[in-house]
Amino acid sequence: MTINCKGQLIDLSSPKVMGILNITPDSFYDGNYYKTEKEILKQVEKMLNEGATFVDVGASSSRPNSKHISEDEELKRIIPIVELLLKHYPEILLSIDTFRSKIADHCINSGACIINDISAGQLDHNMMPTIASLNVPYIMMHMRGTPQDMQLQIDYNNLVKDILFYFSERIAEARKLGIKDLIVDPGFGFSKTLEQNYELLNRLELLKMTELPILAGLSRKSMIYKTLEITAQKSLNGTTALNTIALQKGVKILRVHDVKEAVECIKLTNQLF
Repeated sequence: MTINCKGQLIDLSSPKVMGILNITPDSFYDGNYYKTEKEILKQVEKMLNEGATFVDVGASSSRPNSKHISEDEELKRIIPIVELLLKHYPEILLSIDTFRSKIADHCINSGACIINDISAGQLDHNMMPTIASLNVPYIMMHMRGTPQDMQLQIDYNNLVKDILFYFSERIAEARKLGIKDLIVDPGFGFSKTLEQNYELLNRLELLKMTELPILAGLSRKSMIYKTLEITAQKSLNGTTALNTIALQKGVKILRVHDVKEAVECIKLTNQLF
């Protein structure tokens, strides 16, 4: 199970870590943390040194009820950061967290190598054709609606069955366009109640039916801190617990704020197989 990033085959038979770099003022955990070039470079260096295979850069918050920003504003935020990171770390494998095809096109042409789309092409119908033309790996997440209204769309006939049907449609569309490297993300916290998030985690191994690598983004999310009645800032231990479960269910990429602890999870769970 491999994906091709700028000619480099990344073997996902052993799970990998994707470090999160949010350059937004309003992300739920690290919004406004990294405002200067020095702070950004320090954080990315830390993630790479701790074992991140990928770094996922986002310039538009997708937390529930987040403020919608314009395409121009997202582009203005993200391109200088992509260029900065590639200047200092030419070998870095950058993933771009965006649902807009224009942002994807500019970032890939600036040197990024993966697109991470919360909408799986549903918020911009030019996204999948753009991915096909760019010939890069594409992460497709499950979400209903938009970040502004997704938590109103939580009625399912059968949660996991409905998610599998969603992915079957999205995968078929991607394959029809010739997209080769696909990754599925079940979208913890997106269009799901707290209870539905745990139902999904409990049955996560069923997503292996897609025959694609699974990415899990559980890091410091409300399903952890609301259950434990703490804050996102105090949710590292809970994140580690759920990441361990996700790995045992077959997840191949952990998308996290805390790279060192995720790498340790992988090393330990690898001893079980």
